[in-house]
Amino acid sequence: MTSMPINSVKKSTSRRTLILVFAVFTLPVILAKFALNDHWFNYGVTNQGTLVANEITLEKMGLNKAQFNKKWLMLYVLPETCAEQCQQILHNINNTYVALGKEAERVTPLVLTNSTLTAAQQAQLHSKKWQIQDLPTKTQQLFTQPQVLIVDPLGNVILSHQPPKNSQALPLFGKALLADFKKVLKYSRIG
Repeated sequence: MTSMPINSVKKSTSRRTLILVFAVFTLPVILAKFALNDHWFNYGVTNQGTLVANEITLEKMGLNKAQFNKKWLMLYVLPETCAEQCQQILHNINNTYVALGKEAERVTPLVLTNSTLTAAQQAQLHSKKWQIQDLPTKTQQLFTQPQVLIVDPLGNVILSHQPPKNSQALPLFGKALLADFKKVLKYSRIG
């Protein structure tokens, strides 16, 4: 039986330790490099809706911002005809407004429509805080599709949420809208 000299055992242990330390410190750097190059993550995306790229204000939409008392707006631009899917979206948006809890007093829910709402449509809006207004022509030109907009107290449209086409996506839509509203209300000092 041959025994290895103590020096060679120490060298072997030292090499293993050096390789292990090297791997522990370089492996995260290598993985991070791959993650950045291969786009494994969404960079800095914290909002669920779409940021409005061009400047859209309430004035450009044909609305008077003074009537909203410097509050945040949950603004729903209704489609021309509000069928069953539209009524479900109204109900979902109303639930989102209610889910804001104590923060709801900082938000004014608003519906813009071409026609008067039917009793069934108004039944989806359980709160008396909802404002229903005629859809201005300028708004129709800006938004050709039905949308839910988040408007800041200064009258700037900041986020847009496209309502889903099917009922199965409604819960996710409501959660996304609620998450965005809670985030802007949390970080906002106005409204």
